[in-house]
Amino acid sequence: MNETWIIFGATSSMARAFARAVSERGDAVWLAGRDLADIGALATDCSLRGAAHAEVLEFDARKPETFGPIAAKAEAAEGTVNAAVFVGSMPPQADIDADPSLLDGVVTDSHAGPARMLHMLAPIIEARGAGCVVGVGSVAGDRGRIGNYVYGSAKAGFHTYLSGLRNRLTRSGGHVVTVKPGFVDTAMTWGIPGMFLVAAPEAVASDILKAVARKRDTIYTPFFWRFIMLIIRSIPERIFKKMSI
Repeated sequence: MNETWIIFGATSSMARAFARAVSERGDAVWLAGRDLADIGALATDCSLRGAAHAEVLEFDARKPETFGPIAAKAEAAEGTVNAAVFVGSMPPQADIDADPSLLDGVVTDSHAGPARMLHMLAPIIEARGAGCVVGVGSVAGDRGRIGNYVYGSAKAGFHTYLSGLRNRLTRSGGHVVTVKPGFVDTAMTWGIPGMFLVAAPEAVASDILKAVARKRDTIYTPFFWRFIMLIIRSIPERIFKKMSI
């Protein structure tokens, strides 16, 4: 059966690595994002790596008018349609504190926009009785921390949405994988102080594909972040609120 992956936020480092990985196994890729020229170069790369088909689509989480054409194209496509969401934005918390209007963009990019797009794709997956959604959240969504609590809250909301969508799609043969990366070498994390145990995007892509194959529900990547976040979630609030982590 034909496998097509719609990859949202295709120019992110993790998305690029994932697109290359699924191209190398012969899947079709639809690369969706804002920088169409950059995505076009990625599409050429994917074709050279063996993608059955590589196409560029416009997608902007803040422009709902870009959602409909993608949903219509997915409905007309043959075979199994999958989606992988790598969309999000994380301006410095200090900038949001100084200008609260920035909060709207973070929530739209990291939660509301992707959720709305996936809600438009969900009936297609249900009707075909097959298809996988990969939603990339963040360990930041496991607990509100002073350094990025707006971004963390948006990703926490996205985690909850993905959980509900998983419950819905499972009934018809679909599946949803929630991915919670720790620190990954991406443009979003470049230059942030205190970074440690930074993972390569290729390693994250490999973990995601393994999770898809095994129909895992939620993964932390790299795996040890599961234990790091277990410790962080276990810290009593009266102590945690005095910490700078």
